[in-house]
Amino acid sequence: MKIIGTGSAMPSMSVTNDMLSQFLDTSDDWITTRTGIKQRRIITNETLKDLAVTASQKALDNAGIAATDLDFILCSNVINNYVTPALSCIIQGGIDATCPCIDLNGACSGFIYALDIASAYLETGRAENVLIVCAEQPTRLVNWSERNTCVLFGDGAAAVVVSKGDNLKSLLLTTQCKVDALYYQRKMEFNPYVRQSDGDMPLVMNGKDVFKLAVSSSISDIKTVLAKAELDENDISYFLLHQANMRILDSIKDYFKQTEEKFPHNIEKYGNTSSASIPILLDEMNGNNQLHKGDYLLLSAFGAGFTSGACIIQW
Repeated sequence: MKIIGTGSAMPSMSVTNDMLSQFLDTSDDWITTRTGIKQRRIITNETLKDLAVTASQKALDNAGIAATDLDFILCSNVINNYVTPALSCIIQGGIDATCPCIDLNGACSGFIYALDIASAYLETGRAENVLIVCAEQPTRLVNWSERNTCVLFGDGAAAVVVSKGDNLKSLLLTTQCKVDALYYQRKMEFNPYVRQSDGDMPLVMNGKDVFKLAVSSSISDIKTVLAKAELDENDISYFLLHQANMRILDSIKDYFKQTEEKFPHNIEKYGNTSSASIPILLDEMNGNNQLHKGDYLLLSAFGAGFTSGACIIQW
């Protein structure tokens, strides 16, 4: 597998920490010192479909192929206005593709999970070009009067086109059933035969548990994919980690004794955009000509489930 095109799209509205302090008991210093986040983008007049379609078209243009050349569309998404049809089906219509589509929910690890599925289709000859879209709106999961969660998230979408190649050097997916650490439940429609009550609450997050799980899972996953690829941390040009919290990124960077330059980040601008965070960062670096042929990129993500995943891709 190889990545042949990238694209991203962000909401137009930027919400700063100072803007949040107008209705929350918080401040720019409180948020920045705990998370590294200075602002985030939030969907207002746009829709998640708008962002997903724009990111997908940019990735197709960057790859130099048409939507009709796609053999499969995978969309990583946690929440959107539609329960059905899948968001991938809606994206297919937006870009005038004709291939089959499916959504997956790997939470913030969804991009790595989608890469693994795409790789399997390419390896078995069932596809030659696969579009992976990560479109997320986590700002609709949280209680906006709860400062511990609502300040963390932002909305956004990003996409990559992957094709046949030998650039995927190793990949690992893991899952531990740790539901209580991070979950969201929504109320379903009334059924006269149902005896138990539905959960109906905003996102619940145990920050300390999530921090520990994120750091330990990422370190373990990174060590495993390095060993599988017969590389060490010094061979990696860039570590592209899920943009959840700057303190998490620093903890992992310090463990592997790597320079700050090798751990690019944009969490200060966008917050946690769930599974879209790594491909957004990847597209920014690609657009800024920071990536060079032969560079080893190590991707690592972690999210509700508790899911995690890591891979090494040669650019």
